[in-house]
Order: sequence, then structure tokens, then C-alpha cells
Amino acid sequence: MSATRLVTLDDAPMLAELLRLNRDFLAPWEPVRGEDYFTVDGQLVVIRDALERHGHGSTLPHVILDDSGRIIGRITLNGIERGFFQSCSLGYWVSAADNGRGFATAAVREIVRVAFEELGLHRVQAETLLHNVRSQRVLERNGFVRFGVAPAYLNIGGRWQDHAMYQVVKTVSALSRGDQSPQRC
Repeated sequence: MSATRLVTLDDAPMLAELLRLNRDFLAPWEPVRGEDYFTVDGQLVVIRDALERHGHGSTLPHVILDDSGRIIGRITLNGIERGFFQSCSLGYWVSAADNGRGFATAAVREIVRVAFEELGLHRVQAETLLHNVRSQRVLERNGFVRFGVAPAYLNIGGRWQDHAMYQVVKTVSALSRGDQSPQRC
């Protein structure tokens, strides 16, 4: 079974419920959200926007699924850039009840494969708060390497916070061999 799939408008009720149930769990890792974000209507707005950007080729918005196909989180390739850059940024979350069970690792593995093999990207970047060791381990298990720290990078929890920068690059030598797997840089 696939670890992820494209988000649909029909996912709004489940995502709204998951976000309400996980609001406190996700709060330390997320921007401050208005009350509308946690409603079905709010998630419909989020999903419509993501699918519109997907239609323009700048975003790949997926949901994360458990072994039974139940939605347990989100994973998105954002800021997909073409031309000489061929790069994007990765973001994801998994519900508290399903955290630590390998679902994030599997979803990241699958979305990186999609980025390299299906979208033809060269690089996937991800950012984590400096103290988000669990997320850093997920990235490292998928071949990402830390390449720096961005001071005051994102406004998380109502304040600008430093982030560890990670990336995985599909190397030219791997391309010439026909190897589609990500390579450490």
C-alpha cells in the first residue's frame, strides 16, 4: 500500500478532525493558526489553495496514510522550482497517535522518490526547528544531510525561530548510471 496520495476536497472533514485532535501536539512545530484553520471549511480553503498550486506545478500536496489507508497526516512538496534549480522544500506532520511508528519515514521516502523519479527534481530541502530531533532522524533515515542553520527562518509558535537546514540531492553520477535513488551530498 502507498504511504501517501494526493489530497482531495473529500479529505477536509478528516483533516479538520485530525488537526483539532492534534492541535496541542502540533502547536510547538507550527505557525500560529486562526480558529478557522481547524474547521472543515478552513481545511477546504487550504486544500483548494494547495490543489490550485498543484495545477500550476508549484506544489505536490499529499496526505499520509496508515496501513489501513486511514489519513494520519500531511506531506507536501512546496515551492517546486524548475529551470536550472529543479528543487523544492518538504513539509510534513503525523498525528500524535501515529507518531514514532515509521509512517513519517515511509512517507518521506515515497515523496522523495516521487520528487526525483516522477517530477525530475534534483534537490529536496527540509527545515526543522533545532530541537526537533525526531524529525531530523526521519530526514537522515531518508538520506538528507544537514547543511546549515538559518537564523530566525520561520515564525513558529508566534516567534521567529532558527531552523536546521537539510537536503537530499540526486547526483549527476547517479543519473548517468540510471540510479534513481537519492544520494548523500
